[in-house]
Parts: sequence; structure tokens; C-alpha cells
Amino acid sequence: MQYGYWLPIFGGWLRNVEDENMPATWDYVSKLAKRAEEIGFDLTLVAELNLNDIKGVEAPSLDAWSTAAALAAVTSRQEIMVAVRPTFHNPALLAKEAANIDHISNGRLSLNVVSSWWADEATKYGVKFEKHDNRYARTSEWLNILDGVWGQDHFSYKGNYYSVDDNVLQPKPVNNRPRPFIYAGGESEAAKDLISSKCDGYVMHGDPPQKIGERILDMKRRRKEKKLPPMKFGVAAYSVVRETDEEVEAELARITDVKSSAAGYENYKQWLAGTQLEQQVSLEDYSVSNRGLRSGIVGTPSVVREKIKEFEAVGVDFLLLQCSPQLEEMERFANFIIQHSYH
Repeated sequence: MQYGYWLPIFGGWLRNVEDENMPATWDYVSKLAKRAEEIGFDLTLVAELNLNDIKGVEAPSLDAWSTAAALAAVTSRQEIMVAVRPTFHNPALLAKEAANIDHISNGRLSLNVVSSWWADEATKYGVKFEKHDNRYARTSEWLNILDGVWGQDHFSYKGNYYSVDDNVLQPKPVNNRPRPFIYAGGESEAAKDLISSKCDGYVMHGDPPQKIGERILDMKRRRKEKKLPPMKFGVAAYSVVRETDEEVEAELARITDVKSSAAGYENYKQWLAGTQLEQQVSLEDYSVSNRGLRSGIVGTPSVVREKIKEFEAVGVDFLLLQCSPQLEEMERFANFIIQHSYH
């Protein structure tokens, strides 16, 4: 199992806790990323939203791509998985930026392609917001162009959404693999068909191992039918590791004290309206982003280790953790879980 973490570009993950002591600043996230390498974390996911959907639209949020470039320069080992939304980026220009960051990081860049969901954000930033399946059709063309300009020079393409003519992109990404690894997530049929066809990894919202295992089997079947190589599979999780059950319950009570008037609630409802999830989402899921508590990485060290084994057994390759306050909780997770796995 590999262990990753979400970079806290929003200043936290809890919609019911106003100040999580993890400010949305370069100083904090750079300190966190450097320490994460030291204690055994393998990758970081840098989310991309121009507005803060956790703490409310008035709160700060860091830009994903400039942050990823800076992280590439101050880290040496961890994979930098940066989210990218095709509706906000011209594909050939994004491919150029990504190739440059890939060289800064010496081949550690990967992309997490997100087909957008937040209509208000798009409007506020002057970007057209399209219907769900149209966003995936756009993403499909966008990925065609990335592959084309990364793979050859004098590449031309004409589609319904994008076109390039005789493109030249130099330098290409670091040439120790065909291209930077491309992840994506989604539970609609449009998403799963696109991801199984054109991506290298599937990243899932939090859910129990049995449910995750069913999704992995489905994606493996789709890949086999398309005669494509195996994918990597990751799961989002919110981690709470404590030495006693009483401490675990107290922390859970603190973070799930739902207040429906919290600043991010309206944004959360927009997210639900803009997605096609397989399940109903509870108000408790609102408390922690990405359905992180459903993964069950919560409990005493022995309980958490057993849960991780269950995820490994169904084919999960890595966990993407959120926790709060992040630096302190990642230290605890590393001490109780990551270091233990090396022994």
C-alpha cells in the first residue's frame, strides 16, 4: 500500500470547524510537503478550485498549478498529483506547463483530470459550464490533444471542442515513461467509460472495502474488454488514529457536529446537483469532504491496520488521506501505521 495525502489548499477539510490550524498559505503547505517525505508519504494530491468550497467562497484557496510547480522544486521523492479541469485550461498550453513541471520534479508529476462540477465558480471566472455528459466529451478531446502534443511534434487535431495545427512542444515530459500518469474519478457511466479508455488510474471517493472492490472489478473488466493494461486504484479517506476507543469517539463527535448553516453548505448542494453519484449522500458526509469517513480509516492502530489490509485485498494501491489538523495527524498516522508496515 502507498500512502498519499491531500494538500490542504483550502485551509482544512472540516465544514463544521472554522479554524483547523492549517492555513491556506505556501508557508504551511511547503512545510507539510517536506515533512511528509521525511515520514514516509508517497504522493500528494493538489486539488484545483479557484473558490473555496470547504470554508466558503470568501475564504482563501491556493492555486493548484503554481503550487505544484513550487512543490516540485522543494521536494525530491513524492509524486505530485495535480488536479486539472479541462474547462479551465487550453489542452496544448496545459501540456506545455505540465511538461515543464515534470522536468522541475524530475518525472514526479501526474495529473488528476476532473470534469468540473461547480456552476457558480465557472460563472465567476468567466468559464462556460456545460451539461454533465458534454463535460466528459470535452475531456475526451482534451486528453487526445495531451497525448498528441506530448507524443510527437507537428501534431494537428480538429474536434468539436478543441483544435491545434502543427503543434510543436519542447521539451517533452521526462522520457522515463510514455507520459505523465493520468488519474481521474467519477461514478457516472460517462465517467467510467472515459476513465477506463483513456486514463491510467482510477481515484474513488470514500467507501467501505467491499464497495470499492466492486468498482475495481468493474474497471478491470472494462480495461480487459478494451485490451488495455492494468490501472492503479486509489481511495480517498479521512483518517483518525487514536490509542483508545474513547479518544476515537471524542474526535468523531468533534468533526461531525453538523451545522447546516455553515458557509460551505450551499456549495456542497451544488456539487451534489452537478454530479451523478451512485449513492445518496448523508448530511454527515457533508462534515468531511470526499465521503472520507466512509472508508473507515478510523480507530485504534490495530483497527486501522486491519481496515487497510481489507483495502489491499480488494486491489487498492494507494490511500489519499485527509486529516485535521493535518501536520499533527499525519505524524500520528506515520508513527502508528506507515512505520509499522516497514517492520
